Amino acid sequence: MTERTDPANRAAPPEHCGPIRIGFLGMGVVGTGVVELLLKQRETIQRKSGVQFEIARIAVSNPDKRRAAIVPQNIVTANVEEVIDDPAIHVVCELIGGIEPAATYLHRALAAGKHVVTANKQLLACAGHSLMEEAEAGALDFQFEASVCGGIPLIQPMKNALAANEIRLVAGIINGTTNYILSEMEAGHGDFETALRSAQDLGYAEANPESDIEGHDARFKIAILASIAFTGRINVAAVPVEGISHITPRDIKYARDLGFAIKLLGVARRVTNTDVEVRVNPALVRTDHPLAATHGVNNAVLLRGEPVGEVMFYGRGAGAGPTASAVVGDLMDVFRNIRHGATGRVPCTCALPLQQVHPDQAVTRHYLRMTLRDRPRTLAEVAGVLGEHQISIQSVLSLQPEEVSFGYNEVVWLTHLAPWGAVRSALATIELMNGVESIGASIRIEDLK
Repeated sequence: MTERTDPANRAAPPEHCGPIRIGFLGMGVVGTGVVELLLKQRETIQRKSGVQFEIARIAVSNPDKRRAAIVPQNIVTANVEEVIDDPAIHVVCELIGGIEPAATYLHRALAAGKHVVTANKQLLACAGHSLMEEAEAGALDFQFEASVCGGIPLIQPMKNALAANEIRLVAGIINGTTNYILSEMEAGHGDFETALRSAQDLGYAEANPESDIEGHDARFKIAILASIAFTGRINVAAVPVEGISHITPRDIKYARDLGFAIKLLGVARRVTNTDVEVRVNPALVRTDHPLAATHGVNNAVLLRGEPVGEVMFYGRGAGAGPTASAVVGDLMDVFRNIRHGATGRVPCTCALPLQQVHPDQAVTRHYLRMTLRDRPRTLAEVAGVLGEHQISIQSVLSLQPEEVSFGYNEVVWLTHLAPWGAVRSALATIELMNGVESIGASIRIEDLK
């Protein structure tokens, strides 16, 4: 890590040297949106923050690439040092993405006494703690509202307005791509592959959508939210994740018939003072719950705290506009803090030792779909195996859809609360039974309590 610059050698405060000067690392879709918002709303931003600002330098990997006309080409450079080593730049806005080289650049920027604004969820989830500690040691601002749920104000409310609360639960839809896909399937617009192609055609999904559809994007986000909510470090590698590629229109229909919608959820729950449960998985949510009514690319997050009770956050979770809104909001907060000499006023609070509950110990109800041979006692034998694993059955439906061959039934079980480890073990036994053709689906039922 670069040796820290002594505070006495930092750039002079803006009130002594003119406008606050911003340096950008990266200038893709989001970066262009940020520059556009800064320039179009300059007068409003300066009036509300009480300071003037200047976009000083933009470091990119390919300075010759054609960019939107609003991006000032004369300040674009391929030399990162022109941003992070320039003592006249006060704030570094990192929009590169990924862990490296972004982490190295930001450590260098902090060591040089610069404030940081970032939208980098992967960096925050995997390596953010050391950056925030470094910012705290230097009384520097480190802002990252745009890293989770785009334009929805979530990080700042949790760190400020809700800071006095003991947060017990954070759960929600934190990936717009998967929510769009599931919404399309729920509306009867085709299977998973059809909905995915539609998302790609509309620009909601990448050409390689793995990070979204397999839940990795949501895992970074829920790790960040859990760390803030429970004021402790979350090991993102230990967060169990399950995507949506196995969800079928049949499961969507059965869930709807049973009074549920299927959503990909990030869930962070405080189990004890030191034990927390953090996971990402598809789940059945009651249709009368606000999360079930969140459609398309929208995000929604439920937070439950004491004494505030339940609070819901809803809105567009991604895209250049919403994300730029959050980035510029962070920049304005930094502007105000610099103006009043109050930088570093909200330190990293993620110091408590936390134990993440093993995935097998996570307790929910479950939806189980399987195809059974239509013969005496098969149903009872399967129920017996569930009982041997201490899994109580709430209800069972025996169905004969057209897709199931003659001589077989499709059976849907709804269980009472049971640990995932017990369900997983029971299904492994059931799958080997003579009367069982296949296990079609196992999806959690999230009661959000």
